[in-house]
This record gives sequence, C-alpha cells and structure tokens, in this order.
Amino acid sequence: MEKKPCSSSLAVKTSHVLPPDTNYHGTLFGGTLMAHIDDVAAISAVRHCRKPVVTASTDSVDFIKPVKQGNSICVEAFVTWTHNTSMEVFVKAVTEDLLTGERNVCATAFLTFVAVDENLRPVPVPEVYPETESEKFLHEGAQLRAERRRERRAYSKDFANRFGTTYPWNK
Repeated sequence: MEKKPCSSSLAVKTSHVLPPDTNYHGTLFGGTLMAHIDDVAAISAVRHCRKPVVTASTDSVDFIKPVKQGNSICVEAFVTWTHNTSMEVFVKAVTEDLLTGERNVCATAFLTFVAVDENLRPVPVPEVYPETESEKFLHEGAQLRAERRRERRAYSKDFANRFGTTYPWNK
C-alpha cells in the first residue's frame, strides 16, 4: 500500500448552532459536539484507508470554550498516525461568533478507528506521513498516546469484569 500524507484525509464540517442543539444555558450540548466529532473523524479515517471503519476509542474530549446558540461550529479532522489496521485521528473544533467573526478553539480530541472488511474483521491500512510542523508534532506523540490507550483499555476491561452486568454490583 502506498503511504499517504496526513492532509489527504482532512475532513471539515461546519454547522449553525440552533436552539434544538443547546442546553438550558444556551450552549451546545456536549453530546451533540461529540457526535459531530465522531462523524467527521470517521469520514477522515475512511478517506485515508478507503474502507469501512469502526470507532475503537475516543480519548478525552476536552471542552475548552462554550459554543453559544447562533454561533457556528467547525469540526476539522485528519489522520495523524497509523498502525497495522488502526488509525489515530486528531480533531479540532472551532466556534465562531458569526456576527463579530471571533473564533475560538472549543474542543480537541483524538479518536482511534479500525478498518474492517465485510465481516467486520480488521484489515490493513496505508501508512500516513506528516508534512507540516503541526502534523509532525502530532505524529511524533502518537506512539505514546497509543500505549496509554492500551493501558486504559486494559483498565476498562478490568472494570467491566469486576462490575459485570447485574446490580447491585457487590453481590
């Protein structure tokens, strides 16, 4: 498979934040922003590998600034790193006050996707390479983030086994 630059997977989505998208405080629901993030990140991953993908993990989504009703929300994503069948995708969300033009980064996140075949079995993905300084910065830190994800996943599996499927959990 031929290597691809990070930029070839860029996906961007801009939406107007309307009243049904907002909470009691007039700001975008966090879950709505997370749905935008997963959607755009998945498009980026598919663009990179040209195969169906599944979300394997979402690292912490850090909400930095509120997104107010009437603003726009622009979610940008691109593949920063690949392993055999998986891809790390960086996502940045920018809110814009459409009346003043003021823009702020309102959230960032890393998601991991796995490319799959028609039987939902993992399949290989092309390598990715960075070109810009920002892409290189993200690419260089990816291995450490991947190790932390593996550790967190093992911890999550332990929690799942400990608590099981019944309540109360202390039975």
